[in-house]
Amino acid sequence: MNTDLYEFLIEAKKQTYANENVEKANSSRNGSYDYEYSNGNMIYHDTYFGGTKFMGEEVVYAEEITPIWGMNYYGVTLDETLSEEAVDKALRPALMQVGMDKDVIPVRGPKEYINGEYKYTFVVEGDLNYFEGTETIYKNNKRVYILKCHGGIIKR
Repeated sequence: MNTDLYEFLIEAKKQTYANENVEKANSSRNGSYDYEYSNGNMIYHDTYFGGTKFMGEEVVYAEEITPIWGMNYYGVTLDETLSEEAVDKALRPALMQVGMDKDVIPVRGPKEYINGEYKYTFVVEGDLNYFEGTETIYKNNKRVYILKCHGGIIKR
């Protein structure tokens, strides 16, 4: 496993969407919401579209121009009475726990995180080279949100 990439992903995720105090970057495409983080010679870029139903992509670049890792994701709020802001209040604290479970690759949150009436779970198979995962949020034991993700190393 590439430990530089592993540690960089933890840093990047805590300094972008998961951190509610971080400002968005300029939109890279029409209608997109973007976050960017850099450290040393690596850059992380997250672009997504939508709100209660959303899709996005994360890419890590080495030497500032070469894409080396990426992830696609699609999420949907199943309980239509919940706003994007309500789901964010359950999701962002869970995503700030990225890297806490050493046996879970740092692509979303931990295996489980409980925050009041919300329970977050993340099940992932694979490693940073190639993985697939499912993220779920329950409110009072009722599933209210689900996200599917997949990704891995990018190589020509």
